[in-house]
Amino acid sequence: MAAKHELLTQFVDETMFYNRIVLSHLLPANLWQPLPHFLQTWLRNYLAGNLLYFISGFLWCFYIYYLKRNVYVPKDSIPTRKAMVVQIYVAMKAMPWSTLVPTVSEYMIERGWTKCYSRFDQFNLFLCLVCIALYLVLVEFMIYWVHKMTHDVRFLYNHIHASHHIYNKQNTLSPFAGLAFHPLDGILQAVPHVIALFIVPIHLITHLSLLIMEGVWTASNHDCINGNIWPIMGAGYHTIHHTTYKHNYGHYTICMDWLFGSLKVPNLAEDDSFNEKAK
Repeated sequence: MAAKHELLTQFVDETMFYNRIVLSHLLPANLWQPLPHFLQTWLRNYLAGNLLYFISGFLWCFYIYYLKRNVYVPKDSIPTRKAMVVQIYVAMKAMPWSTLVPTVSEYMIERGWTKCYSRFDQFNLFLCLVCIALYLVLVEFMIYWVHKMTHDVRFLYNHIHASHHIYNKQNTLSPFAGLAFHPLDGILQAVPHVIALFIVPIHLITHLSLLIMEGVWTASNHDCINGNIWPIMGAGYHTIHHTTYKHNYGHYTICMDWLFGSLKVPNLAEDDSFNEKAK
């Protein structure tokens, strides 16, 4: 019992540490220190989520639309500033709710309801790596089916997922479109990360790091650049998803689409034509 109490205390101390790092650098102490621990954690996730969204989005847009203009994306395929502003507006409406999911997951971790652990010496390195791989496979599997469900169930598509699919052309997709969705859509596609915590042992830092990677990945996955790195679900595959609505539901890889028959590979001939146009 004492060991379990010590473990839970370590979780709380660790999340409080992260809260202090973020909040003390962004807000006056009198605005966040009086808040309950749960609200402090949510505020940290909300502010960090916004920073991640804007920094990754602006840097990536600057690189592909200005620094490498006409190298990766032809001039007539670059989204307008107005389109990107609208995407930012939609993402900002969803952000308070999207960041509630990791906050709830941390709450459950702090109470010992999950298989999350706080010390690396609890598992050897090999088992840690195996668990991370299992966690990623499980999340990939669940996100695939959640995403497919939001297309196949007409009510979910019409009322939740359709708002993300207004970005269905190359000149309407940008890194800012990655998080431009209905708040419930963001929650549904983040829930697999929480469910996986009850099934696979994983370190708290690893869990939080993968959530950060999630934010960066969604930005890069909407830039319309086909990296063509098998088996990665690059933007070339995801652009097909935004134009056909019935292919490439996967998240990090094409494996689930290949396994369940919904994979559509980017046309290399079209890519060559696209590259010629960009020159």
